[in-house]
Amino acid sequence: MKKIFLFLFIIFLGCTTNYPKQFSEPANLEMLVGVDNSKITLREVLHQHKGKKIVIDVWASWCKDCIVGFPKVKNLQQEFPDVVFLFLSVDISNSSWKRAIKKYNLKGEHYNLPKGMNEGNFADFINLGWIPRYMVIDKKGDISLFKATDASDKKLHKALQNQ
Repeated sequence: MKKIFLFLFIIFLGCTTNYPKQFSEPANLEMLVGVDNSKITLREVLHQHKGKKIVIDVWASWCKDCIVGFPKVKNLQQEFPDVVFLFLSVDISNSSWKRAIKKYNLKGEHYNLPKGMNEGNFADFINLGWIPRYMVIDKKGDISLFKATDASDKKLHKALQNQ
């Protein structure tokens, strides 16, 4: 019986998903639009925060789950004040996106993914099928958490606690 359990456990471990530690080149070159309508690549944004932990929050103004998650994100911001919070909106409407930043008093860096949720190299790379979507980039620039869909997810908190 122990051998069967061990065998099934090994198979289970072999089937777990291995997430990438780096963004693909096309995802890195995804063009983001700033609140001031400037354009910058994902790589350039990440480079600006080299040596810091980054939480990426992919969201939209029309997303109820995103809005419900904002207080949890704000709690994380208070608990981890040295972490950079990078909000990437998939809103197609720039005015809706900018209004939501003000309405929900979202503090952090804000960019828009102009191709929306279903297109673009970044969305393809992370297999974006649901928002909100949270990711953590560690101080070395590696993706330490590839996927969380709730800001109170223990994996998100753990990734922020780890050095």
